[in-house]
Amino acid sequence: MSEVETFAFQAEINQLMSLIINTFYSNKEIFMRELISNSSDALDKIRYQSLTDKTVLDSQPDLKIEITTDDKNKIWIIRDTGIGMTKADLVNCLGTIARSGTKQFMEALTEGKADMSMIGQFGVGFYSAYLVADKVIVHTKHNDDEQYVWESEAGGHFTIRRDTGESLGRGTKIVLHLKEDQLDYLEERKIKDIVKKHSQFIQYPIHLLVRKETEREVEEEDTSDKKEEEKKEDDKKEDEAKVEDAKAEDKEKKKKKIKEVKEEWEQLNKTKPLWLRNPSEITKEEYGTFYKGLTNDWEEHLAVKHFKVEGQLEFTAVLYVPKRAPFDMFESKKKMNNIKLYVRRVFIMDNCEELIPEWLNFLKGLVDSEDLPLNISRETLQQNKILKVIRKNLVKKAIELFHDIKENKDDYKKFYESFSRNLKYGVHEDSQNREKLAELLMYHSTKSGEEQTTLKDYITRMKEDQKGIYYITGESKKSIENSPFVEGLKKRGIEVLFMTEPIDEYAMQQLKEFEKKKFICITKAGADLGETEDEKKAAEEEKKSFETLCSVIKETLGDKVEKVETSSRIVNSPTCLVTGEHGWSAYMERIMKSQALRDNSMSTYMVSKKTLEINPKHPIIKELKKKVDHDKSDKTVKDLIWLLFETSLLTSGFSLDEPSGFSGRIHRMIKLGLSIEDDDDAVNTELPPLEESSNPAVESKMEEVD
Repeated sequence: MSEVETFAFQAEINQLMSLIINTFYSNKEIFMRELISNSSDALDKIRYQSLTDKTVLDSQPDLKIEITTDDKNKIWIIRDTGIGMTKADLVNCLGTIARSGTKQFMEALTEGKADMSMIGQFGVGFYSAYLVADKVIVHTKHNDDEQYVWESEAGGHFTIRRDTGESLGRGTKIVLHLKEDQLDYLEERKIKDIVKKHSQFIQYPIHLLVRKETEREVEEEDTSDKKEEEKKEDDKKEDEAKVEDAKAEDKEKKKKKIKEVKEEWEQLNKTKPLWLRNPSEITKEEYGTFYKGLTNDWEEHLAVKHFKVEGQLEFTAVLYVPKRAPFDMFESKKKMNNIKLYVRRVFIMDNCEELIPEWLNFLKGLVDSEDLPLNISRETLQQNKILKVIRKNLVKKAIELFHDIKENKDDYKKFYESFSRNLKYGVHEDSQNREKLAELLMYHSTKSGEEQTTLKDYITRMKEDQKGIYYITGESKKSIENSPFVEGLKKRGIEVLFMTEPIDEYAMQQLKEFEKKKFICITKAGADLGETEDEKKAAEEEKKSFETLCSVIKETLGDKVEKVETSSRIVNSPTCLVTGEHGWSAYMERIMKSQALRDNSMSTYMVSKKTLEINPKHPIIKELKKKVDHDKSDKTVKDLIWLLFETSLLTSGFSLDEPSGFSGRIHRMIKLGLSIEDDDDAVNTELPPLEESSNPAVESKMEEVD
């Protein structure tokens, strides 16, 4: 037997191994990723050498990784045909000289900035074997040295001796004697799952020795039958034909099925790193197969962007847009993104929040970086400049991809139905790309019919003297297309955009203009609706003649409205309620009221002061003016004013504070229509006398905020 040399572990490595052996870390499967990654690195090195000297591959031409298990002896083995290690490498790399990453990893663990899964990213991945094994044996053969065995039970020392066993030719074989509670890593299914998760894109084939059961029919051998046949052979007097017939019958009757276990190599990483190939050589079907393997989606993808960035940093990415939005896209507990991060084809993580902004969380794909440092932790990622450049490029390419989809009308319609909210969220969040994202937005309008229109198309249809891009927000197209606010603009032939999603309200807070055209909300006070000078003069004259009516309405409604004035924005409706320029719109107010965890103090500042605008040309308003001019104390006037106010709340998009009062007034109107006499006492009970509300209106405590 060859001489055994014993070496002591360097202090820091000993400390690290002690920590690994005694750890309570649950995700111990990472040992397999690290050992496969090390094998891949060793294969990279020998392949690099072979570029200048092909003879280095003579000792073992095939570049591969093999995994075998021995259930009986509780052994897990990985073998590669990489560069191998010399005796000096074994001493230096696996024991006495601490790699620079050892100390950094220990410090990161101590400070809570890293966990065990990042061990390989600090260059000390080999020691993760001790997460699952209590004894590790390394057989290795380098072209420039003999074959050696390194062995350690992590007791502060390791041994090295010359290997007189099976010749490796070249490469390394690592044998793990598994701990009693880690024997599930011997299971074929578990090994396959871990390799698929972490190492399916390693460029060298990873083979697993699998055992497969097969059934086959055989003749059943019976000892009694054999004795009978021997006797029959001795007895020459028996008829040979009968004996042969009996044998044939026996064979037919006594066949049985037996199970055989065969061992064969099965390749685990058949999916090649598609992103490393030239995009022009990859078919749509290949992209589709890769997408389904990457995401487990049952549908085809809608679009794909495959690109490589070179220069100061280098990375390759494949971005997919799925056909439909996931039902939990905006769930707070959902994984933030579906972009897998690889570093030199080794999977690092799939939940790197810094890789892509939240509004792009529907994108699927991967990024493979050549430059990211291997010591990636959650904390270092946040400050990592390389990652910030990758993120910026991913967003830029994603927007390019959306513009590519837009070229196909049908595809873009599908895309927009699924992901319009994400684009609007991006408008709200991403100030750098706001203008480009705005180009992708589409809305229904007063002129678009059943189709939606882009902002660019809207601008091409604008009138020469039009002040800006007019829009209205509300719960649905049906609820706002006949809104009182739209009437005046429709009459002038001005197009109005319908914004019907809650996210529109937030997006418009940030998107002040598009191509130097300001957005104008037509439900707010101060909106320039493009009246001519003549129209403005006529409006001023009408305002004077309706001052008394406006005053009576204000007295009746009190602090429900800030003021009452005549309006030119409505044509067919008698009234509408306009909100302050800088506060919430009616739709935003409803959105905020529906928040489960809303802060009521915010409402005090942001709920807009309302202005009741009346249409001086409407017959109801004209008749009401006559009644007020004739008798301010007419008992029906107050009822009519409240009815007009509450119907204005509804048609302007607000909700009723007192639905029962509104229904009571409607019921009285029905009684009048049916000529049913009303009880005066009941009227007086429900409606206080007009004189009571002649006091000055209580000044609203709400402030306007910019």
